[in-house]
Amino acid sequence: MKRFALVVVVLTGALLIAVTNDFPYWGDPLSPASTHISPHYINHAYEDTKTPNLVTAVLGDYRGFDTMLETSVVLVAGIAIMILLRRMPIDDELVFPEGIPPAQRDKIVEISCCLLIPPMQLFALYVLMHGHYSPGGGFQGGVILGSTLILHSIGFGLGQTLQIFSERMMLLTSYLGVFIYSGIGLLCLVLGGHFLDYGVLDKILPVVEAKARSFGVLGIETGVAVTVMAVMFSIYADLASRGQFHKGL
Repeated sequence: MKRFALVVVVLTGALLIAVTNDFPYWGDPLSPASTHISPHYINHAYEDTKTPNLVTAVLGDYRGFDTMLETSVVLVAGIAIMILLRRMPIDDELVFPEGIPPAQRDKIVEISCCLLIPPMQLFALYVLMHGHYSPGGGFQGGVILGSTLILHSIGFGLGQTLQIFSERMMLLTSYLGVFIYSGIGLLCLVLGGHFLDYGVLDKILPVVEAKARSFGVLGIETGVAVTVMAVMFSIYADLASRGQFHKGL
């Protein structure tokens, strides 16, 4: 069976390498992407979406389906790791671990966490909200928010962080982000447009169609940030505690 799997992998890899000869050269100005797709995005993105950041306009609007599936992949990855690693307590094992006892905490680490976490969370919100105008967006903002939870668990213990952001909260928040994303798409359908066609949101928002698309992008980016934040901390909690949610790093 292992030999058969190895043969399949080798043949598939060889096939993928062989078809690369049919790809256009890197940066080829005569490639289909450079002659048709890219010029349209460059020339019409701001007019269509009122989003100065071209990357955000493409990922959040023109390629909204792709980004929604990427968010779903993040969610599935978190669930898969939880299924593989999560081990429930047995018998008298502590069901809900406490944080690091105050007497055992490192004051320097504790104070540093208290000083760093608030500005990090504020910066995460800035990255999320300002992704229309500069590098940033939902994935980046979600990673920074998840990092603040990880930092809190390092400074105060995984158990105390779980008292703030429990396992159930992780799951609900992970799903919530995807529901926000897909919910905006369903709202567009209800309003008579296509799925993730944010322009129809102008029927319920006091803005023009292009600006409505900008607000739609911000909405789905918020959903992305929520899912990424929860899944990132969930993965850390499972890996750091070997699925037991006990002690951690």
